[in-house]
Formats: sequence, C-alpha cells, structure tokens
Amino acid sequence: MEIFHISAECYPMAKVGGLADVVGALPKYQANAGHQIRVIVPCYDTLFKKENDFESVYSGIVKLGNFDFPFNVLKEVTDRLGYELYLIEINELFNRPNVYGYEDDIERFVSFQIAALDWISSRTTVPDVINCHDHHTGLIPFLVKYGYKYENLRTVRTVITIHNGLYQGWFGFDKLNYLPEFDLIHVGFLEWNNSINSLAVGIKCAHAVTTVSPSYLEEINFSANGLESLFNSVRDKSIGILNGIDIEVWDSSKDIMIAENYTIETLEIGKQKNKEKICEQFELDPSKPLFSFIGRLFEEKGGDLLPQASALALSENFENINILILGSGNKVIEEQLFQLRNDYNGNYNVFIGYNEELAHLIYAGSDYILMPSRVEPCGLNQMYALRYGTVPIVRRTGGLRDTVIDFGDNGNGICHDQASVGDICYSINRAVKLYNDKINFNEIRKKGMSIDHSWERVCQEYIKIYNLIIEKNEI
Repeated sequence: MEIFHISAECYPMAKVGGLADVVGALPKYQANAGHQIRVIVPCYDTLFKKENDFESVYSGIVKLGNFDFPFNVLKEVTDRLGYELYLIEINELFNRPNVYGYEDDIERFVSFQIAALDWISSRTTVPDVINCHDHHTGLIPFLVKYGYKYENLRTVRTVITIHNGLYQGWFGFDKLNYLPEFDLIHVGFLEWNNSINSLAVGIKCAHAVTTVSPSYLEEINFSANGLESLFNSVRDKSIGILNGIDIEVWDSSKDIMIAENYTIETLEIGKQKNKEKICEQFELDPSKPLFSFIGRLFEEKGGDLLPQASALALSENFENINILILGSGNKVIEEQLFQLRNDYNGNYNVFIGYNEELAHLIYAGSDYILMPSRVEPCGLNQMYALRYGTVPIVRRTGGLRDTVIDFGDNGNGICHDQASVGDICYSINRAVKLYNDKINFNEIRKKGMSIDHSWERVCQEYIKIYNLIIEKNEI
C-alpha cells in the first residue's frame, strides 16, 4: 500500500508538540510493516534542513488569488528516517525559523496543501491513501474529491487524524479564490458558521476520521470548540486510536541523551544516577522526590496552575520535595514560574524553553511527571514517563484517562479529576507518601516500564482503517 502523510510538523525536521512525534514515528513503523510511505511537510529554516542533503524532484507555482508562489519539492536523499521525507519549499512563506505564529499562516498552509497535491497529482501513479494531520491539511480531502485539476486523484482514500480539535484553521470567504477551481455546488463543504473552517472541511470530506485516543473521541462530541454537532454526525466513520511512542528513541537502556542507561532490573540504581545528574545541574537535592513538568505553558496544559500549585506544594512540603519545570509559552506564566526561584531556592528551578536532550534526562531522573491538563487529546509525556519508570500525576482527561490508572486502583500512576491547584497539591501529597513506601513505589514504577505503548500495535490499527475505506470503494 502506498501511503502519504501530510503534516505541518514531523520530528526531527520540525517540532512544536506531539504532532511532530506522531508523524515522525507512525510512518516509520508502517514502512517497517512493508508499506510504501512518503511524508510531506513544509520546508522551514530548521537545523535538520541545514544538516541534511536534499534533491529537487518537482517544481511548480501555487496561485493564491492574484499572487504566484514558486515552489520546489525536495526529497531527503538518504531516507535516514525510515521513510521518504519530502519538503515543500516556498521560500517567501516558509523560509522562517518558526512553524506557526505568523500573520500569513492561512496563506502559508493553504499554499502548502496545494503544492503537495500538485506534486502528487503529477506523478505517474496515485497513492492508495493520504493521511492528513490536523487543520493545516484539512482542505486536502475536499480538493481530492472536488478540485477540477485533481480529477486523477478521485480514487485516493483520505483520512484526517485530529491531534487537537481546538485549533481549526478558520478564514473568511474573501479568500475563497485561494483554492483551485471546483464546482460551486460543493461550496457547502467548506462552510462552518459563515466561514471556511479547515478542520471542519477535512472532517466532512475525509473517508475516515481518527482521533489520537478513544476518550478524546468521546470528549469532542460535547467539547470541540464549536464542532460538537459535526463530530456527532460523523461517528459512523470515526475511530479513536491511541498514539504509540517510538520505543527506539525512548529506551532507557540505550538512550544516549541520559547520564546512565538502565533497564527494569536496574531501575533504582539507574534512575538515581540520572536524578543526581539533573539535581546537580539545577541545584536540587537528590535525596528528595523530584516532581517535574515538561511541556507548553498554556491553560490547555494546565500551565497557568503551575505557579500557585508549585508555591503551595513547596510551602507545605519545603523539606520534602523538589519541583523542576521545563517549558515555554505564555509570558506571564513564564515570569511567575521564574520568580518562584527567589522564594524556593534549592527546592525549585525552571528552564524556560525546550531542549530535547534535557527532556530525556528529566524523564530519566524524575520520580514524578505532572500533567494537570485541561485538554489532552492523547498525551505522549505520560507514556515517555512510564517507559522511563517515572510515575505520571495526571488529570483524568482524553488520552491520560486511557493510559494512566491510579495506584489506588492497582494502577500505574496518580490521578485527579479537576484541573485545579487543590487537586494538584493533594496528588503531590499522595505522591510524597508513596515515595516513602519504597517497595510499593518501585513496584508501580516497574509496572509502568512493562507496558507496551509501541507503534507496532498502533500502526496495524491505522492499516486496518485504510483497508476498510479502500474496500468501500466510495468516491
């Protein structure tokens, strides 16, 4: 089967969040299963682009209304990622360091989708499936079905995978002329609440809709930033598939980014060595339980709760705990977290930004990972933590509900129900007591390490969906 994945992110080419990890890993495991896999992402000005060799395989021009944007399709020549990686090079729009956050993001991602389809349409063969990821690629199922110049792609099955339904790619009908020509009888597929909603378009027109966890599929039926009724209407073609993690990248026994490798048998010694390393780096006490947070500092992730929750937990347990924060996002939250260093020096520290190597070391050296998310479609951090013998403390939502069970129910973590300072601190207090019960604590850590969250299992679920929509033979 020939499968294209089209996405705004793909690790290690470009990463903002979990989308990149999924698009970097799922295709590799599908390729390992014997399928022809090609991944297409924009050509950002990133370190990966600079350090690897690419060849041009196609050139063209994207027309957005009265504007023409020349583009090239570049292929990474070695296939070092385990699949064919292609970059859409539109220098005027994408030759920038950041993935998102520009005033012309609509123009950037509409042009990206058109350029990708122009190239796919020009090839001598057509793929079996195009798997679109999030709203940045949501127009593709519509264009494949109804765009005049993509008529040769009518047999291609499309899937849209929703990693986060809060972001939807809205733009006005004044930019309708950005899209390649189609019969206006189909314009209703583009409309949602009097605007063009890219995510809604993909949901309406794709042959299948997947979410990144079963619980998230249930949640978006009543909380989807205005698309609740649409999700309810497509339940017959929707399925929740829990993400996996790349167990080759996330392997405590082989990870070159950590201070000491360890297995489930050498868990205690190995984690202590890593804890000593991270505590030395951030001036913390390795004899105390280390609570860490890794992620974006936004309300969605519960980031706004961290300053008050950290201060309260430290004031209640000043002699008993350490807290370490790695993240970036809302500048007010960043400043609040940074200021706490003055009051809790020796028990608290923060790194504003993101560093992949540091993240690996934190997973390996921490005792607990905090995830007080308001919204968590799947979550990968809790799976990384479990893989490294670090106990996740999570709010029951989305994929966190599917992957973490409270130790009081013979599970692998600590759970709470509300995204609140009180619930976070209560969970931290429970965690301190568990930490002091070494036998039970180590059993829970080993239980987490033994869980299979690999992509081998997950990729077969995607292949099953692809086969089902191919067999239906619907245009």
